[in-house]
Amino acid sequence: MNDPAHHLPRRYFVDENGRRVLVGLSIEETFEFETLDNLPALEEGGERAAWEENGIPTTTRERRWLELYGKHDRAWRQWMVETESDRRLSLPFISQLRVS
Repeated sequence: MNDPAHHLPRRYFVDENGRRVLVGLSIEETFEFETLDNLPALEEGGERAAWEENGIPTTTRERRWLELYGKHDRAWRQWMVETESDRRLSLPFISQLRVS
């Protein structure tokens, strides 16, 4: 059976100290993002964290999560474009044989 996780592009890289870091973020930002991402979507009072109708988060925590995610996602998308371009440039030329 195919494992789809092996076909997904990686969003982390390993830094010089062997730590997993999200593309586009520092190790500190990665830790902060993962901490925020793992918290329940509740406000300090225990009520569900809300986003405004236009999609803007209402809590400082949710805004910070969105800021870090946006920074990571923009860097990751750029990395994907560059990686795909590099991959295409390094493909060997394959000549087609003509059959008579």
